[in-house]
Amino acid sequence: MLWLQENGLTVAISLVLLVIAFLIVRSQIKQKRAGRTSCGAGCAECPMHGSCHSSSKQ
Repeated sequence: MLWLQENGLTVAISLVLLVIAFLIVRSQIKQKRAGRTSCGAGCAECPMHGSCHSSSKQ
């Protein structure tokens, strides 16, 4: 119990950061399943336009 009292704030901040990371990962997975990319823009101006999409779409 003493350990929890001494480290309670660290544990609370760590839990908040873990929840935020989980929500970000979940959002990215949902976007990928929906077929959306993270950039949200067209590929014409993107320097990575030939690398980020699979060859089956081209």
